[in-house]
Parts: sequence; C-alpha cells; structure tokens
Amino acid sequence: MSPLRRLFPGRFLAAGVALAAFLAVSLATRLALLAFNGDGSLAHPAILVPALAIGLAYDLAAGAWWVLPFAFLAWLWPDGPRSGRPFAIALVALAASAFAAWAFTAASELVFWNEFATRFNFIAVDYLVYTNEVIGNIRQSYDLRPAFAAIALAASLLLAASWRPLLAAARPAGMGFGARTLVFAAFACAPAASFLAVDDGLKEFTPQAQAVQLAGNGHWEFFHAFRTNEIDYEQFYRTELAAKAWSELRREFEHAGRPDFTGSGAMPIERVVHGAGPERRLNVVLVSVESLGAEFVGALGDRRGLTPNLDRLAREGLFFSRVYATGTRTVRGLEAISLSIPPTPGYSVVKRPNNEHLRTLGEVFDEKGYESLYVYGGYGYFDNMNHFFGSNGYTVVDRTAIAAADIHHENIWGVADEDLFTQALREADRRHAAGRPFFAHVMTTSNHRPFTYPAGRVDLPSGSGREGAVKYTDWALGDFIARARERPWFGDTVFVILADHTSSARGKSDLPVEGFHIPLVVYSPRHVPAGRVDHLASQIDVAPTLLGLLGFTYRSRFFGQDILTEGATHQRALLGNYQTVGYLEDGLLVELRPKGAWRVVDPATGGALPATEHARHLVDEAVGYYQSASRAFRSGALRTGAT
Repeated sequence: MSPLRRLFPGRFLAAGVALAAFLAVSLATRLALLAFNGDGSLAHPAILVPALAIGLAYDLAAGAWWVLPFAFLAWLWPDGPRSGRPFAIALVALAASAFAAWAFTAASELVFWNEFATRFNFIAVDYLVYTNEVIGNIRQSYDLRPAFAAIALAASLLLAASWRPLLAAARPAGMGFGARTLVFAAFACAPAASFLAVDDGLKEFTPQAQAVQLAGNGHWEFFHAFRTNEIDYEQFYRTELAAKAWSELRREFEHAGRPDFTGSGAMPIERVVHGAGPERRLNVVLVSVESLGAEFVGALGDRRGLTPNLDRLAREGLFFSRVYATGTRTVRGLEAISLSIPPTPGYSVVKRPNNEHLRTLGEVFDEKGYESLYVYGGYGYFDNMNHFFGSNGYTVVDRTAIAAADIHHENIWGVADEDLFTQALREADRRHAAGRPFFAHVMTTSNHRPFTYPAGRVDLPSGSGREGAVKYTDWALGDFIARARERPWFGDTVFVILADHTSSARGKSDLPVEGFHIPLVVYSPRHVPAGRVDHLASQIDVAPTLLGLLGFTYRSRFFGQDILTEGATHQRALLGNYQTVGYLEDGLLVELRPKGAWRVVDPATGGALPATEHARHLVDEAVGYYQSASRAFRSGALRTGAT
C-alpha cells in the first residue's frame, strides 16, 4: 500500500493527491523565486535548508485549505459501484481547475516578486480592488501568450502525473457515510489547526529579508495580508507610556530652539511655527515623480545620462542630496508629503477610513488664501486619491478633466507626463487669471510599468523598460519648466520636485536604506538661491521645509522638521514597509517589528549591531515618532480643529 493510501483512506486519496500536487507546485515556485532572485547567498545550505523546511510548514498550512473541496467531494459522493465513473469525472474536473489556479498563482508570484521583491502582501490584496488597472498593467507590460501557454502546460503536466491516482481514488472503497463523516471532520479541522500552529513569525529565522520571504507561501501570505492589512501599532509594536512617547517627540522639535507649543491632550506637539521674515505669497508647484530613485539621477551619482533636465535644475536650484522616502508605494509618498507623518504599519492613511478633515499641507495653504490642487494623470479613484485629497483641502483634477484631443499618449495608469503637465499649466493659468495664488501638487505616472510614452521624445523606444521611462519623464519635466517659463506667473512660483518612492527596495534587510533614497530639488530662480544641502532628511520634512522657505507662520501638527533649520542640528530619516518601520540616525538604523521586536542594524550591510546605550536612545526616539503618530490618527488628533 502506498504512503498516500495509508494516510488518506478510501476516496479521500483524492485529497492526498491534491495535497502532494500542491506541495510540488509550492516547492517549484520557491525554487523559481530563488533562481530569479539572483542572490547566490540564498543558495547556501545554512539559508536554503531552513527556508525550505519552514516553507514546507507554510505550504502544508495553505494546502489544508485547498484539499477541503476534494475531501468534501469524497465525503458526500455515494460510495457505490455505479458512482465510480461520475466521481472520476468530477475529480478530474476539480483537479484540472485547482491545478490551473495554482499554476496561475505561481506565475503571478514571479511577476509580483519582480516588482516588489516579496511574496504576496497587502499590495496583492489591493489588486483585488483595482482589477482594471492591474490587469491592464499586466496586459500592457507582458506578452501573455507564452505565460498562459506555460500555465496550461504546467497544469496539464500536473494532471497527467495525477491521473492514475485520481482514477484509483474514484474506485468504490466500501466506506459508509458515518466513516466518511469522521474522516471529513479531520480534514475540516486541519485548516483551523494550521491557523493556530503557523503564524507570520515562523519564517523570521534570519535577518536576511529575501530569505524570510522565500520561506513563505504565496497563498498563505495573501490571506494573512487580507486579515491584517491595517495594523494597530500599540497592539503589536514596542511602546512606551504615552506621556513618555510624546515627550520624546517634543524633544525632536527643540533642537533648533524652543518652539511655541500650544497643544495639549491628544496632540501635545501642536505648535505655532514662526516664519523668519515676511511671508512670501509665492505660487507653489510640487511635482512628485513616479518611482524616481536616486539610482537613476545624475546629480546623485548615476552616469547613464538619464536625467539631464533634473540635473540642471539641481545645479540651478536648491538641491537636497540625502532625502529618503518613507515607503515603497505612491500612497506612502502622498501621505508623507501632504500630512508630514511617519509611515505607521499597515495601510497608508490615504487609504484608511476616517481620514477626512486632516491637517494637511493643502489646509495650511488654504488658510493663507491659496487654492490647493491635486493634479493626477490617472483616475483618482485609484488608491482612494479622490476621496483623500478632496476631503482634506484640495481641489482634485484627474484624468476625467483632460480632453481626448489633448492626449498624446496614455496607458492603463494615465496620460503621458507631458499631457499631465499641460493640464497643470492650464489649471495654474486659470488661478493666476483669477488673481489667486495656487499650490498645485502634481503626481506623474509615466515612469511605471509598462513604461510607455509618446514616440520620438527620447532615444529609447516606448515600452523598452525603466531607463526609457526615466528619460521620458525627465524630458517631460524639462519641457514643463520651459513652457512654465513663458507664463506670467513663473517668476513668482516655487517648483518642488521629488520622487514618491524609488523603483525597488530589494535588499538583504527589510529596509535596505539605499532603496529609499530619492532626489529633492527646490527651483525658483528669483527667490531661492542655488545651493546644495547634504543634511540627512525624510520625505516628511518636505512640507515644513517648503513652508519655512516661504516664511509662513502657521499652526503645525506635522511630525517633520524644516531641513534648513532644525535639520542642521538633528538629522534623521523615517522609512518603512508594510510591517517593519525604521529610524535612521547617526549611521544606525533602528527597525521596529511586530510582537514588540526591535533591532539596530548597519544601514550599509543590514547586519545587526550591539544594543548600546546610544542605540537604545534611538529606539526610544523611533517609538516616540511611530507610537505618537499612530495614536494621533486613531484618536482624531490629526484632524483640523481637534484639541
């Protein structure tokens, strides 16, 4: 008797065959990800063996759910001499469907791994909501014919390998309904048992992030992310007494002199920021560029010549060379720029419920008599942009406002950047004609897969890859500044250019620091002298720095600091992914993780460092930021008018 027959009696052999097939697909997927990763260190036995062993535990946990339909069929189908053939047909149909689904999931994991360097996470859950954009992106980025052919071939091979045992499972076994019920009860209990026995922390066997991800299972990770896409910081992370956390944070704003604190209760860091000198009511155009990491920017060391226009603006404007994004997705960049808050675990505030009437950068400008705009080349329902910005002081202008006659090119994510900039110029012209200063936050899309753009703009063909898209975005940015220079409002306008995030945060650690490094340029020839600032800074510092340059006096609930004043004496950056959040200061990176875990690492290598007294002090500072930000949002203290 075969091992499967001993473990899975009677017609329940079909469930055993399904489980064996699922484990085989999961192992093949893991090995494919290993090969695709390109990091030879992952193949070392000290890494690979535990990754495979732990991976088997996750595979079994996920497989317990997948075999239930097979067990259900074996339970309810009559076990008589005339039922064998219909049962065999039903089993083969079920197996063919399941095998095709598993092969499709494996192929999807390879694409997801290439894009995000992880197994499925909350981003994959998001994709269930935005199927039009996601499917469109895949169709425009890849030739799907060989992919579907490979999926069909893989499913067919699995079915061929399983054919004989499936037919054997269909034969009458002489099990009565009562006996089948007892066996099925065991199968029904297995998913619950797996839920209790396997949790997300099991795969944390090494600090090497890619190895941890390799040990996971895409099916299990997807449903885990579905359940935990919003994480309560105070429930899962290292905390302090609220008063101590706020006290640590208040000290963060005292490095450049004693601020005028006015807050109490739920928002102790509320303060009046006093501008240096008279306020300058200049227009502001803030361009957040899709996925423009430091690795593509000539001014930050790249030698491929991909960004000549941005490099020129960096020379002629105020260039910040050590700014780090807070996250790896557009919504994190939008959150950091508009709210000036750290990247608390889980979803960005942009996508969370109860995110209306918050104290945003747009609200500050509105109080100064400006009209604040959010101008986006795609459809603003994506990632909840329309709701968030429309509910927080901005007039939203998205793809629906752009006439078809004005579009040179578009893909699933939106219009080409040059067409977006044309709309931004049109909106600025209208506000200037009405005699009202404007603040326009413009979000680009062209530097995103499928990397398509109008022909003839740059020397790389549309759709050829990231380098061509970077070149095109840079061309569109240069063209935008050139066209703006002809407007009557140009001389009294400040242009702020930065990335929303980088193209990839792949590395040995959860937070590979260079995977968060982005450019920041402030350009206004008449009002902002050219220069270079090498202070370490965060994306959350953009709003306070911009308002400082304008000399604004305003009531602040921002967690960021003015890089040009406070940043000179206290340099730090905040960065995070879905679960791990970090605090970078003094050449050390503090990582805060679920279950109260934390460690201090070398940012260059990702290796753990001793927990010195100074390191523990940085941990306290990190907790002050993240715990206080989480509490402020959940309590409503970030809202306008909250006390």
